[in-house]
Amino acid sequence: MNQEPADLAESSITVHSPTLSVVLLVNPAAGMRAAAVERVEAALRSRGAIVETVLTSRSGEGIEIARRAAGAGAGVVLVCGGDGTINEAVNGLAGTETALAVLPAGTVNVWAREVGIPLEPARALTLLWEGERRWIDLGQAGERYFLLMAGVGFDAYAAAQVTHQEKRRWGALAYVLRGLVTAMRWPRQRMWLRLDGRSLRRRALFLVVGNTRLYGGVVNITHQAVADDGQLDVCLFGGSGVVEKLAHAFRVVTRSHLGAPTVEYYRAGEVTLVTRPRVPVQVDGDTIGRTPMTFRAVPRALKVIVPRGQGRGLFLRPPEE
Repeated sequence: MNQEPADLAESSITVHSPTLSVVLLVNPAAGMRAAAVERVEAALRSRGAIVETVLTSRSGEGIEIARRAAGAGAGVVLVCGGDGTINEAVNGLAGTETALAVLPAGTVNVWAREVGIPLEPARALTLLWEGERRWIDLGQAGERYFLLMAGVGFDAYAAAQVTHQEKRRWGALAYVLRGLVTAMRWPRQRMWLRLDGRSLRRRALFLVVGNTRLYGGVVNITHQAVADDGQLDVCLFGGSGVVEKLAHAFRVVTRSHLGAPTVEYYRAGEVTLVTRPRVPVQVDGDTIGRTPMTFRAVPRALKVIVPRGQGRGLFLRPPEE
C-alpha cells in the first residue's frame, strides 16, 4: 500500500486489463487505519482484482485522482471515505465509463444509506462482483456536480461552520445541532426561480434541489426523486417565524411536508435561482459558493455499483447486464 499521498503525474496510475482494475481512493482523514486499508487490498486481490491505492492529502485531490483513474481505463474507483470524498470522485468520474463504488467511512454516509451499501467493509466489497451496475443522473450546481442534493440557505451556512473536531466527536449530530441553531435565526429570503422556463417569485426560508431522496442521512425532503429520470426535484419552504420553522421540521420528519400550504414541490431539468441577499449553496454537504446559481440535471452521467434490488423506487431504468 502507498504510505504517502500519490504523485499525480500522468504515469502515477497504471491500469492493466482485462482483469478488474480497481483504484482504491482513500481519504485518511476519514479515520480508516493503514492496517484496515491493507486488509481491503488483500481482499480485492484474493478475488483477482488489480489494485492501486491512492491517498488524498488535501481538499479537491479526489477529483484529480478519479479523473486520472478514468483516463487510465480503470474499471472501478472504490472510495474509502465519506460523502465529501465521494463527491470529489463523482466530479472526476462524470461522463466516463469508470464505475463508482463505495466503502462507507464517513460521518453520515448518506449515499450508502440511500442505496443500502453495507457499512461493514467485507460485505461492501462483495458488491464489486455481486452488485449491479447502473447509469444514474447527476445534478450540477454551477460547475460542480452533485450526487445527492444541493441546499440553499441555512443548511449551507451551517455545514460550513461545523469543524472537523465536532464531526469526529458528535458525528451526524454535529450537523443537526448546527442546523437547528442556524435555522431558528435564519430570515426569509427574496427568491426568483426559473424552472424550465416557468418563473416564480417567492419569499422563502429554504430550498432543496434533490437528485436523490435522503437528506442528511436522516430524513427525505425530496422524497419523490428518481435518480435516473433526467429531472431534479425542488422543494421550497416558505412561511416565517419560529413556530412555522418547528412545524416544517416536524412535517419533514413525518413525511407530511408536501401537504403544508407553505411548501411547494416541483420537478425540472434546469433551475436558475437568484436571491436577495445572496446566500450560501452546499452540495452533498460541502458549501461551494453563493447564489445566484443554476442547477441542471445531467442524465446518465455516472456509473455506480449498488446492491441488487435496493433503492426503494430510486431507480426506474434496468441495471446493466
